[in-house]
Amino acid sequence: MAALLGLGIVAGFAGTAASASGSPQGEQQFVASHRYVVKAGDTLWAIAEHQARGDDPRPLVDAIADANDLGSANIVPGQTLIVPVTG
Repeated sequence: MAALLGLGIVAGFAGTAASASGSPQGEQQFVASHRYVVKAGDTLWAIAEHQARGDDPRPLVDAIADANDLGSANIVPGQTLIVPVTG
């Protein structure tokens, strides 16, 4: 069930993340990245929510999926993800 919910989150927010160049004012700009090792129980949403620090995590969910060429929201413990960082 969680995997299906996560897939809906990724699919539902596709295209909402701004790139570092040419983003409209007010959208998040991703200017750097860091690596994150997935732990048991992690979801893309939870990782994005933690990294967003109170901001809307939806653009970061999409940016994480894009940066890692994820075809679904399925992630596994031990997997290393590239997590974009906002500027």
